[in-house]
Amino acid sequence: VMTFWNSLFIAFLLLPLGINLPSPFFIASMVFGLIMMFKFRKKFVLEKSALLFPMYFVMLAFGLLYSENLTSGLDLVQRSISLLLFPVIFMFVKEDAATVRRLFDFLLIGLTVSFIANVVMATQSLIIYVCKNDEIDGCFSFLEVMMRDWSYFFVGSSFSGSVNANYISIYILLVLGYYLKNKLESRIQFLVIGILFLYLFLLASIGAYVILAMMSILLIFNVADRSKKYMLMIIFAMGVALFLHNPRVATFYRQMKSYSTIIERGGASSEKSRLLSWNASTLLIKDAPLFGYGSGDANDVLFKKYEELGYIHNLKHRYNAHNQYLQSYLQTGFIGFAILMSIFIVLAMRLKRSKN
Repeated sequence: VMTFWNSLFIAFLLLPLGINLPSPFFIASMVFGLIMMFKFRKKFVLEKSALLFPMYFVMLAFGLLYSENLTSGLDLVQRSISLLLFPVIFMFVKEDAATVRRLFDFLLIGLTVSFIANVVMATQSLIIYVCKNDEIDGCFSFLEVMMRDWSYFFVGSSFSGSVNANYISIYILLVLGYYLKNKLESRIQFLVIGILFLYLFLLASIGAYVILAMMSILLIFNVADRSKKYMLMIIFAMGVALFLHNPRVATFYRQMKSYSTIIERGGASSEKSRLLSWNASTLLIKDAPLFGYGSGDANDVLFKKYEELGYIHNLKHRYNAHNQYLQSYLQTGFIGFAILMSIFIVLAMRLKRSKN
């Protein structure tokens, strides 16, 4: 039992530090969870909503039956096998406030270490870049180049080398969502929350910004005192203005705005190529709405569609749907898509019943 819990704590600690680091510990927690399941059968409590995860895995495996590219399909199923064992964790993680808090504490420590490590690496990269710049001929020019080009190292995906910036942003939102439910009673808590907001700002994840805005609005509406509510609304408006002036966000808006004026679609920015992937995926879904194209063939069919539509950039880089909902629909059809959506709906219903 101790190994089960310690494996979970370590996995949460390592989530922001490396994409593959927590995997062995999550696997260990599942293995020891299975051992406990057979050893303590009387304590075994099945959480029915968690069965949606293995149901989704079954749909991925079923998609192999009508896939020609079995190598790609088997690789996907192999990478998704944790969905089959994931409910084991839910069978033993009770809604105990102290245990839940410990999980979030470990995740918070991991985020703090990750932030410090990224700041150190970005600073080092920026200094090396500036020192090699031919424009430098004195102290003022050194500072000028640093002020001009700092965002290339401190903003966006370049600021998070070990884990995708979008993933880190989600972890930050999880921690913020948990801790902001309670009052901040110490300076250390204010400092930690401030670091998390700064980290989120520098990561420049558009999706995370949208979710943060929704979270903030919900928090504001939960405040009963009108004067406090008005003050929070002003702070929220100022925060929105600040986040929208992030250098990477401004670039995103410029790219999206010019999308419709671009005639040559062969060369595309990441924003435009993503829209093209969504467009191609939607067209394919219309042709095979019930079962999709199979776990192994979904990407191959998508590549052919890129070629047919003239999306050369997407074809060259072999982009998938770049959207889990569309990708799942292409792989498993309507049934798999419905199971995926049910996971979020059921968990949201549970969230409404219990804050833990």
